[in-house]
Amino acid sequence: MQKLLLFLQKLELHKIHYTIEHNRDEYIMVLITILGERWEVEFDAEGNIEIEIFKNSTGVYSDERILDRLFASDVL
Repeated sequence: MQKLLLFLQKLELHKIHYTIEHNRDEYIMVLITILGERWEVEFDAEGNIEIEIFKNSTGVYSDERILDRLFASDVL
């Protein structure tokens, strides 16, 4: 839960719009749309994160460091 709260605070700090959904048991999903991409970031109670990015190529990631890409661009 702590990772989710910190992530939401960071999104707000960077003024990135998001919505929250609950589609799977034990996961909370944060939906983000930026610059032609849609991100689905899911958090579970144990602190695991799954990231799915929809654009020209899609995939499911478990490396949390990819989230830094959301905050790396000056155009957000």
